[in-house]
Amino acid sequence: MTGGSGLFIDAVCNGLDSIPDISDDIRAKVTQMYEVGGLEALQKEVERVDNDYYQIVDKQNPRRLQRALEVYYQTGQPYSTFRQHQPAKRDFEVIKLAILWDRDRLIERINRRVDLMMKQGLLEEVKSVYPKRQLNSLNTVGYKELFDYLDGKCTLEQAVEQIKINTRQYAKRQMTWLRKNNDYQWFTITEIDKIIDTLRTLF
Repeated sequence: MTGGSGLFIDAVCNGLDSIPDISDDIRAKVTQMYEVGGLEALQKEVERVDNDYYQIVDKQNPRRLQRALEVYYQTGQPYSTFRQHQPAKRDFEVIKLAILWDRDRLIERINRRVDLMMKQGLLEEVKSVYPKRQLNSLNTVGYKELFDYLDGKCTLEQAVEQIKINTRQYAKRQMTWLRKNNDYQWFTITEIDKIIDTLRTLF
């Protein structure tokens, strides 16, 4: 497996805790809180209702904060009480490798990738799902910025630049998350041979 969000990697490697389903009304309530009060409103509410989770959550990640509030409003119990951290049994071995990129080179690659996505039809794709823009699954980098453009809140150039900024911020959060996990073996992009040799010794 290559890439994926922290949650996706955890799900594959360790399984997921059993979390109750969230109603559309509760999800809409939390989404509105974010739209009206921004990140600060989510942070304050999570701190109020679930201080244990607030101490460890990525406070700059609105989706993590929203998830905690959705569970609390749905069940009346703090999200932290559902996080059991009991790894599921897996019939495969997990080997975790991470590549450390030079910051300037990573920024250049992100900017180039966004430009390529636009040339390959990202705007047309966003237009096709515009009527469903309220769905949580579309509240992601690349979609939300172009929704703002289609809503007349910014120019296309501004939206594209914001995609690049938000992608860089997301990449920074990913690196922070990876560094917190001591299971990863780190390599620079120039150490491909070392990565191959490491894999050979494991199989």
